[in-house]
Amino acid sequence: MGKQATAWNTIQKKRWTLMILALFTLLTLTFFFFTRSAFNSCNSTDHFQAQIQSASQTSSSGPNPLGFMKSKLVLLVSHELSLSGGPLLLMELAFLLRGVGAEVVWITNQKPAQADDGVIYSLERKMLDRGVQVFSAKSQKAIDTAMKADLVVLNTAVAGKWLEGVLKENVKQVLPKVLWWIHEMRGHYFKLEYVKHLPFVAGAMIDSHTTAEYWKNRTRERLGIKMPETYVVHLGNSKDLMEVAEDSVAKRVLREHVRESLGVRDDDLLFAIINSVSRGKGQDLFLHSFYESLHLIQEKKQQVPSVHAVIVGSDMNAQTKFETELRNFVLEKKIQDRVHFVNKTLTVAPYLAAIDVLVQNSQARGECFGRITIEAMAFQLPVLGTAAGGTMEIVVNGTTGLLHPIGKEGVIPLANNILKLATHVERRLTMGKKGYERVKDVFLEHHMSQRISFVLKKVLQKAQVLG
Repeated sequence: MGKQATAWNTIQKKRWTLMILALFTLLTLTFFFFTRSAFNSCNSTDHFQAQIQSASQTSSSGPNPLGFMKSKLVLLVSHELSLSGGPLLLMELAFLLRGVGAEVVWITNQKPAQADDGVIYSLERKMLDRGVQVFSAKSQKAIDTAMKADLVVLNTAVAGKWLEGVLKENVKQVLPKVLWWIHEMRGHYFKLEYVKHLPFVAGAMIDSHTTAEYWKNRTRERLGIKMPETYVVHLGNSKDLMEVAEDSVAKRVLREHVRESLGVRDDDLLFAIINSVSRGKGQDLFLHSFYESLHLIQEKKQQVPSVHAVIVGSDMNAQTKFETELRNFVLEKKIQDRVHFVNKTLTVAPYLAAIDVLVQNSQARGECFGRITIEAMAFQLPVLGTAAGGTMEIVVNGTTGLLHPIGKEGVIPLANNILKLATHVERRLTMGKKGYERVKDVFLEHHMSQRISFVLKKVLQKAQVLG
């Protein structure tokens, strides 16, 4: 890892534009803002949808569409401060608002028992350096800010506990100016204690149509409550990441150093999964598929470069039961020379520059969105993804990547897809180029700015009416 850091520092010195703010790219990452014509209201009329589509087609030139937020007071409420997707997404929103002169205050509602104090300090420091004020969630300052704020953004369903737990009798005064940003796809988040105030906020913002429909149905059927005006907001790549992705010299240097640190050659094929290591992200099934693909290559006597699997997002200190299972599987199958575990990191761009194919193998309902997918596409990488969740709204099957079923049923199809891309160089490269074109069309920062501005205007207008 030291060699990668050296390479990265060298690039920064040589190229003033290469600031890899991959703080906002990780894990499940999957993060960011608001792109594609899919950015419309789930409850909207055709006229409302047309308005959003018109906004999304606006040129990237001209004044910042978020300029109307100048001098506005915005309170951002995060359920935690960590390297997971939700908090990092909210931080990017904070920086975008600060960029147009908004006054931004951040509070973190809870600190997990196993929280990394070093990470928390680093992220808070970064916010303070960018002019974001950081208050204690239960402080009088936080309560006063909520009362005065023009806009309050609750991040994730769990953040709803802050409303009644801290605001108490002031909740009703704050609800009309709340935008609730939801990323969760798991059933255990549907608890009334989290979301009982959801019907009364100014609006909800969700990262994919699949997730929005899921929330609409589950809240009605399980909790007996109705979703507020809901906006589907696809995410987008930051200018910083795109700048690195489009710099051939930077990518070549990063590729060489990362591959050297992994002990692989330049012509070896690397299939990587970049996510926090957990069963829901499907690293175990990926390794089974990878093992099967090696057998297929042998059986069919295919002449291909050495194929490797890379798992970025490991936690070597935690030594979880699941990660132990992964490593034992690798040893049992005697493929340790083909599988590489990389500890979780803020800087995923070097790995995107070094690999050949991204595997997005999230299970159950899939990713809410999965920002790492569009980041990989920016680096002209094809994506092998599960046919679930937001991945289906990003990957064009057969054009920018290949989809496979979730669960054990997807192991052999994924193995076959690995084989297809390992043996067909032209297809792999063409898919990568098509993915890059798709990113340029709908997944850039200016798409995000235009669409998030549309939502914020709607929410502010509604807040004035309800307030």
